[in-house]
Amino acid sequence: MGDLFWEWINLVLRWMHLIFGIAWIGSSFFFVWLDNSLRSNNKEGVLGETWMLHGGGFYFTEKYSVAPPHMPAELHWFKYESYFTWLSGFFLMAVLYYLGADLYMIDEKVMHLGRAEAIGFSLVSLAMGWIVYDLLCRSPLGKNTAVLAICGFVLLVGAAYGYTHLFSARAAYVHVGALIGTIMTANVFFVIIPNQRFTVDDMLAGRTPDPIWGKQAKQRSLHNNYLTLPVLFAMISNHYPVTYGHPYGWGILAGVFIVGFLVRHFFNLKNQGHGMQFRYLVAAFLVMTGLFFFSQWDPHKAARAALAGEVTVEDVQAIVAARCVACHAGKPTFDGITEAPKGVMLETPQQMRRFAASINQQAVRAEAMPPGNVTEITPEERAKLGAWIEGGAKLN
Repeated sequence: MGDLFWEWINLVLRWMHLIFGIAWIGSSFFFVWLDNSLRSNNKEGVLGETWMLHGGGFYFTEKYSVAPPHMPAELHWFKYESYFTWLSGFFLMAVLYYLGADLYMIDEKVMHLGRAEAIGFSLVSLAMGWIVYDLLCRSPLGKNTAVLAICGFVLLVGAAYGYTHLFSARAAYVHVGALIGTIMTANVFFVIIPNQRFTVDDMLAGRTPDPIWGKQAKQRSLHNNYLTLPVLFAMISNHYPVTYGHPYGWGILAGVFIVGFLVRHFFNLKNQGHGMQFRYLVAAFLVMTGLFFFSQWDPHKAARAALAGEVTVEDVQAIVAARCVACHAGKPTFDGITEAPKGVMLETPQQMRRFAASINQQAVRAEAMPPGNVTEITPEERAKLGAWIEGGAKLN
């Protein structure tokens, strides 16, 4: 009953996180597109205008340089999409990684941590990441867009490197996503919305709003726009151990950041009327191709090659029985596991051969399984599994 309850909590939180994320990212993309699509109409106090056609109707939008002459009777705010995305994501991470810290978050071969220590490091790192980023934006560096972008990139890559040396590989990627999401939502909560309130308060008091409020909010909104593609990648990365399970997973993540920035920049320039700047897409394609080949690098290939022809199916079955079958069985015996993950059962040689590709990807190449290496599989045992699979996964 308890396992079923937490399974439903997991499902509902994932669903909510996805729904709120779509709403937030959709509105973010739309308003950045709107800003980039504005064209001057030579009206005093108006930055630009744009016409749109959608759903069979025409829409006309103007953006004021600072604020309209009078406060409108009804004003729509865009903030709860961001808040609920972060809250649902944080609760989902708490359910999966905080409650399941021993299984999904802590990896003894990376760092020996207690549950409380791991959760503490997680919470402090999210807060510190935002503080460092915010100080960078408010410093003199924040006035130079290119320098600030480089500093932000270094901050994220540094966080990725630190997380991979603190938590399990899968948890490290999720924490990078959580850090980016925290920065994005904190931008909304601490800068964008308060600055918009300052503008509204000035108008209600009959004062001319200070343009600095809008400039600061626009800067953080633009940052959120460029961070969107990397955070989406981090959200789905836990399904692809070829990335987070690589010995230099933080480097792959750094490459993904570059790809995301390049693709986003292409669309931003296009919408600003600079034409189709395909060089940015070509650069993104080249970086992604480089990541593909880099991911093929395997430091343990020689160890497996040395075992070629020496590993029998009996050797492999003994390893799998000791390290994997507690979860990957018709009736799992591992606490909290009620059915074989993804339907992968490894109780017989035939089943091991059927799922050989998954074993090779998850347990040999990426070392993502067992989670947190809870069954303490050794490098020598992983090498034997890989040698058997690369030798054709023979049953006799």
